[in-house]
Amino acid sequence: MSSFIIEGGHSLQGSITPQGAKNEALQIICATLLTQEEVIIDNIPDILDVNNLISLVADMGVKVNKLDEKRYSFKAEEIDHEYTRSDDFMRKSAALRGSIMLIGPLLARFGEAVVPKPGGDKIGRRRLDTHFNGIMKLGAQMIYHEQRNLFTLSTKQLKGTYILLDEASVTGTANLLMAAVLAEGETIIYNAACEPYLEQLSRMLVCMGAKIEGIGSNKLHVQGVTKLSGCQHCLLPDMIEVGSFIGMAAMTGSEITIKDTSVANLGIIPESFRRLGITVEQQGDDLFIPRQDGYTIESFIDGSILTIADAPWPGLTPDLLSVLLVVATKAKGSVLIHQKMFESRLFFVDKLIDMGAQIILCDPHRAVVIGLDNRFRLRGMTMTSPDIRAGISMLIAAMSAEGTSTIHNIDQIDRGYQSIDTRLNALGARITRV
Repeated sequence: MSSFIIEGGHSLQGSITPQGAKNEALQIICATLLTQEEVIIDNIPDILDVNNLISLVADMGVKVNKLDEKRYSFKAEEIDHEYTRSDDFMRKSAALRGSIMLIGPLLARFGEAVVPKPGGDKIGRRRLDTHFNGIMKLGAQMIYHEQRNLFTLSTKQLKGTYILLDEASVTGTANLLMAAVLAEGETIIYNAACEPYLEQLSRMLVCMGAKIEGIGSNKLHVQGVTKLSGCQHCLLPDMIEVGSFIGMAAMTGSEITIKDTSVANLGIIPESFRRLGITVEQQGDDLFIPRQDGYTIESFIDGSILTIADAPWPGLTPDLLSVLLVVATKAKGSVLIHQKMFESRLFFVDKLIDMGAQIILCDPHRAVVIGLDNRFRLRGMTMTSPDIRAGISMLIAAMSAEGTSTIHNIDQIDRGYQSIDTRLNALGARITRV
């Protein structure tokens, strides 16, 4: 198990470019199974979750070629169906939550999918009902094998239908969209997630020959086709990395420029940091974060305490609430952080409290942060990362803390952030990987 040793108190200076979007990459790589022709994807990040999915589809029989540092070609001409029933496939896909999005493409093109209960972050219950209920409405039959803890889904031909999702699940919408493009007839997906990454997936599918209307909205109309062709696609920059870099700059009193952020696809993220008092200046498609000695949390117009909560797009992504919570510990003022989606994602705050932060954990979903302004500095300590987003938040806290901190289980951070220690050290951080 690798660890980071962080010497706190160093400011950053310079420019940094966000990697390709992790969440988009997982969807797009799964979509390559929908055609037997070559698909070329650019701006793929070199991170564990994405690399593990690339390795998994290669084991399934997809011809994968790395064309350069960020560019890959995929050709799913043939799939080894025996392998998809093997223990090795079950073990690898169970460790990767993104593998759940293999269901739609496999069912649509081959009529069969065998899927174990997927893993991923330890952030509480993440139910799969949205995926399976939608897939079964499209005509698939599902059998759960309790002893092996896996699901077998099969169909002779998926049939278009009306699907009203019980939640605006991003991966659920992606899965059903990939299944519907090859289904017979029309499918309507209502209450669909509409994140930029799903817009990207939709546009890629259209380039492959799919017929999709309502892209970018919560109501997708899909007219099934019999075959999809190859295409080329470029991933957006990762909005979660952009938000993480804004938080790092604020916490460490740094001046940095975040390059090529695709500002139009960041939604409410920059404004959420501005509400904590952080200056975020747009310069073309870049974001400039000037050095600030301090920042003050806004109140609501009526004077009540600011609440920052996650919500389906165009609301705030839940993946940045942990970062916003850490950033608030150094602000002047108070804020209520309300994590609605995952009931275990705030449990890492006990480590921040041990570092000297003033945080009241109200329940599994809500925490009140009382900003210490510049009256105190967080203290360095030893901690263990439970998930990707808590891990990067711990790293931000450690970079601003007094003394040296150690973060164990940094494989969790590596799952979502490419060479984060090397990239930050180039700006002046002191992070050692051991």
